[in-house]
Amino acid sequence: MDRVTQRETIAAIATAIVPQQGSIGIVRLSGSQALAIAQTLFHAPGSQPWETHRILYGTIRHPKTQQIVDEALLLLMKSPRSFTREDVVEFHCHGGIIPVQQVLQLCLELGARLAQPGEFTLRAFLNGRLDLTQAESVADLVGAQSPAASQAALAGLQGKLAHPIRQLRTQCLDILAEIEARIDFEEDLPPLNEPEIIQSIQSIIQEVEKILGTANQGELLRMGLKVAIVGRPNVGKSSLLNAWSRSDRAIVTNLPGTTRDVVESQLVVQGIPVQVLDTAGIRATEDTVEKIGVERSRLAAQSADLVLLTLDAQAGWTADDYEIYQQVNHKPIVVIFNKIDLVEQIPLLPNLDNIRETVNTSAAHQQGIEALETAILNTVHAGNLQAENLDFAINQRQAAALTRAQTALEQVQTTIDQQLPLDFWTIDLRGAIQALGEITGEEVTESVLDRIFSRFCIGK
Repeated sequence: MDRVTQRETIAAIATAIVPQQGSIGIVRLSGSQALAIAQTLFHAPGSQPWETHRILYGTIRHPKTQQIVDEALLLLMKSPRSFTREDVVEFHCHGGIIPVQQVLQLCLELGARLAQPGEFTLRAFLNGRLDLTQAESVADLVGAQSPAASQAALAGLQGKLAHPIRQLRTQCLDILAEIEARIDFEEDLPPLNEPEIIQSIQSIIQEVEKILGTANQGELLRMGLKVAIVGRPNVGKSSLLNAWSRSDRAIVTNLPGTTRDVVESQLVVQGIPVQVLDTAGIRATEDTVEKIGVERSRLAAQSADLVLLTLDAQAGWTADDYEIYQQVNHKPIVVIFNKIDLVEQIPLLPNLDNIRETVNTSAAHQQGIEALETAILNTVHAGNLQAENLDFAINQRQAAALTRAQTALEQVQTTIDQQLPLDFWTIDLRGAIQALGEITGEEVTESVLDRIFSRFCIGK
């Protein structure tokens, strides 16, 4: 993204537009011409003052024909008290496709440029309104799939990640200054306190490791788990999904092969988003449609993070179950004995690899669902992650930068142990400083910014 274009006024639709679904649609402008464009298009009756952070009522009119395009509200936020620290104007129009598109088109005709993905947030970063961790948290907040994910994103937006990263970088800079001072003014300063330097570096490494420990939690919160329910026909897979989701998401009959396609349901388990795939019963069949469903079931199992191999407690473990197991045994598996209300004793399970947990359920009576959720969390090692109580959670980019910082600091320790000259100490120390600076955006390349903000929606 050409940074010169930052001086241009940009415009975009800032709300999701779904026909007959939304009552309000917002068109947002940011830049030096935002106010002039607004004053050309918006007519506020009476003596309403055009003051910052006030809402005006009026109509949006075509600048040439004066035809009314929409009845709307206008919110003016003058620089620097705005999200981008530029003049920002929002037209709050009636919801729907036509009004907001017409208003956006008029803004473009008056000299604004259509915003690129994430460009509003990018300007907030470039103008010092946000650091890079906060900017990324904006995207995380918009895409949050659970309350826990939302809270983690809010924590990042409030600077709870940036603060410890900046502290670590400052400590590294202080150590570098001490070392370089001895290099430049060795005769005028007391000898370097080597044990203190070693202790400081070790303390920084420990803090880096602590922050890195939130990476898996962050990945769980952002991406969630994909779980596939597989098994023979008529073992109760669809009933299990309905009981788990507390809905009639899947059709349930006593006829084998009722489920012909993969049925999806979105759930939240202790703060973690879970995408559950109810698959067609896997069996040999001559039915063309069912064949397609069985193949899609196999593909769903291949893409899942976890497989719920569902068995009929009445039939116990069968040769057909073993055949299905062989197709999915490269994945973590939780075995579910369903229909336990129809048996007096739970069948035995053979000794098999990759079986992480066994759960007994009665989908018809909604029994065992809580135990199933616990087994899933235990299987993915999420039980101890406390994903619902995070102060913050780093993403993959931040984890990669932290790992580089950790490696550089460990190399400094090796350099000290080998009693190499002080100049060698500074090389990897500078590498750690740069890696930490990349996280908050104090040291970041244009290509990294493009990669980050290209994942944003256009209106954000």
